[in-house]
Amino acid sequence: MRGIPSLITDIRKKVFTEVARMAYNGGDYTRAEDLPYIIVPGDRPLHRESIFLERAIAGERVRLAMGLSLQPVQSRHLMTEGMDAAAIAQQYYEPPLVNIIPYACHACPTNQYRVTESCQNCLAASCQKVCPKDAITFVNGKSHIDPDKCIKCGKCAKACPYHAIIHLERPCAAACGMDAIGVGENGRAVINQDKCVSCGQCLVSCPFGAIVDKGQIFQVVQSIMKGDKVIAIVAPAFIGQFGKHSTPGKFIAAMKQLGFKRIVEVAVGADMCTIEEAKDFIEKVPNEQKYMATSCCPAWHSMIYKLFPDQSKNISMTLTPMVFTARLMKKEYPGCKVVFVGPCAAKKLEAIREDIRSDVDFVLTFEELQGMFEAKEINFETIEPMYDLNEGTATGRGFAVAGGVAGAVEKLIKETNPDAEVKTARAEGLRDCRKLMMMAKAGKYDGYLLEGMACPGGCVAGAGTLLPVELAANVVGRYQKEADAESPLESAYRDRGHTLD
Repeated sequence: MRGIPSLITDIRKKVFTEVARMAYNGGDYTRAEDLPYIIVPGDRPLHRESIFLERAIAGERVRLAMGLSLQPVQSRHLMTEGMDAAAIAQQYYEPPLVNIIPYACHACPTNQYRVTESCQNCLAASCQKVCPKDAITFVNGKSHIDPDKCIKCGKCAKACPYHAIIHLERPCAAACGMDAIGVGENGRAVINQDKCVSCGQCLVSCPFGAIVDKGQIFQVVQSIMKGDKVIAIVAPAFIGQFGKHSTPGKFIAAMKQLGFKRIVEVAVGADMCTIEEAKDFIEKVPNEQKYMATSCCPAWHSMIYKLFPDQSKNISMTLTPMVFTARLMKKEYPGCKVVFVGPCAAKKLEAIREDIRSDVDFVLTFEELQGMFEAKEINFETIEPMYDLNEGTATGRGFAVAGGVAGAVEKLIKETNPDAEVKTARAEGLRDCRKLMMMAKAGKYDGYLLEGMACPGGCVAGAGTLLPVELAANVVGRYQKEADAESPLESAYRDRGHTLD
């Protein structure tokens, strides 16, 4: 669904735009009560049975976009309840980050096999023959599956020559590599927060837009409006996300119009990360640890801590590119506020960790930033470009795609230690990441550098992106070729990393 314009993406954009506009127009959050009527205008529902339901859902979306929690449906509450505490520039998120709006959930069918109208009542009856539980009979000339007997093995679907048997699974549950989506009251989906790592893949997979992450748009704009020196550090996956006219020079100009004082590539921090992880690998593998797992993806990092706690000692202790870049800015501009702008929902959770929250003040996704551009009516086609971003290397920009982190570290090790043997393995998507870690735990990857990316495709596939994954990866590839330098060793910040730990 990512990169495909829909009613869901339209509503999300409207929510982010109106919250940003409210913040820019004086920050009177009491106006939030009016936003559901702006987001869902008129007197006829767009896609649900009631316009009142649509506005109730829009109201919860507004609250979440401002970092507030869902309100209970069992009692009456003002939509603005609690906003006085949240509508300040210093507000952090309150977990949980990813939420399901109960009455927006469609209660989709759970894991099951169904016979469609394509069944031909064939003589072979292959579906019935292969069923190990005798769950299939023929009723009125059609195959019928007894759900009480079915064990969901899928043999019937594979055997049917007409592909008349389909597998139905909740899109959110299918997308969750942590198996954190369960069934709650009235058959609606619920998130087991003890399992969730906030990757956001359920969010982008829900066809009803019922899953929403919390945001900080209002707080970022409040900080800008009160005169803080707000610096945006931008993940390399940003390139092309805001349309074909959003060149780096135009992007800088647009960010300046939003009120950001400086815009810096997080590729700078990625270069520092590459240097430090390469050094770590040479020093520690296999002398101190059997293998090393990269540190960059926060959801991969959380997955290891939750499911493989005994293997967490093998995660690189190197700071992530976001934190390297943020600390660099805090050191150069004391008192500044740093906003990480990126594709990732899980970065929001990383940023509120006690050891990081003093470095990264806010996190915005590309989707949320698009709302800010809309609020300020910025047109990338007509805006005059400013200077380009040119501090990050091609290698640092490559962190945006799957394989980019391990590839960068491997290349640097071979550059600095030609005789060293470097073996790498990687996985995309948390299900495959889990398999990778199971094999690592079993000793199959001793001596390896392991890269895990929670989102299939890498950061360009994050929950806060706007482009189709394949197109985004291609755009990043072209952007890498435009870099002034190739290797992290050519970066102006090559020796700064160790001073920021």
